[in-house]
Amino acid sequence: MEHPSPIVFPVADGITAIDTFMGGRARYTAAYLLEATETALVETGPGTSVEPVTEALHSLGMAPDELAHIVLTHIHLDHAGGVGRLAERFPRATVWVHRRGAPHLVDPARLVASTARVWGDTEMRELFGPTEPVASGRVRPLEDTDTIVLGDRELLVLETPGHASHHVALVDSRTGSVFTGDALGIHVPDLPVLRPATPPPEFDLDRYVDSIERIRRAARSVLLFAHFGPLHEVGATCDLAIRRVRDWAGVVQEGVREGNDPDELVARLESAALADIETGAEAALDLEKLEDRLRLLSSIRMNAQGLARYWEKRRDRGAQGSDPGDS
Repeated sequence: MEHPSPIVFPVADGITAIDTFMGGRARYTAAYLLEATETALVETGPGTSVEPVTEALHSLGMAPDELAHIVLTHIHLDHAGGVGRLAERFPRATVWVHRRGAPHLVDPARLVASTARVWGDTEMRELFGPTEPVASGRVRPLEDTDTIVLGDRELLVLETPGHASHHVALVDSRTGSVFTGDALGIHVPDLPVLRPATPPPEFDLDRYVDSIERIRRAARSVLLFAHFGPLHEVGATCDLAIRRVRDWAGVVQEGVREGNDPDELVARLESAALADIETGAEAALDLEKLEDRLRLLSSIRMNAQGLARYWEKRRDRGAQGSDPGDS
């Protein structure tokens, strides 16, 4: 299979973005290479990204025995599905992940089954490819406020649940850049949208907002999104991410209260998503193509399912439920 030429570009001092070409698609998912005494790769992309990422690393002069660390923000397959095979290509690299995610790297069967239920076997194979286990001796578990020492720079680990309970953000000591994973949602270049990422089963609104605030406090320069690339307006981006997730949560909460079925909840959220376009040029946009591109990263249906599950769990716990704007 022919692979696209590597796309790499600098985003901060000693940090290079790598297009992971998820499922052969450009500018969907990014990994980041940190130059250091002990060089580190943040994120791997899915199994379909192993060849593009390997070629990109080689184009940057990275020999198989020179990559010292692979660090994951969380274990969802678009971020970590390629880690098993990539670890084989770079046999000296230690693999770092939150302690809750570590067992699923060693035995990814449940993770793969969960992904197949959402996407179906055929589309899962096309987008994510094979997911291979990581040898248990290669995996190191992370806790909140841990520091990954890379020699002449460090990564501070911040637990940032909300999108997923095992999600972490990473703060670079040299630049103050923050690798955000999916904690602030999805922002794809050329698309004027910042979209929440609220998948089932673990989405939690309060934790999601708290995580964004924690990232805001930690960031001294640029936010490095896995989907996709750098955003420099830290305060404005965090404000928008919080406003957007609260708005979407409110739309779905109202639908749940009114007894909407899943398709009705999706229709409500679709209407809200169209109002989220961040330019005055709506007429010039192909909204169907816009949604098709975002669907692969953060579909309306998946977000609606995660938000509905969140409100239903609150209801089942006997909570009264507060207005999202007051969270």
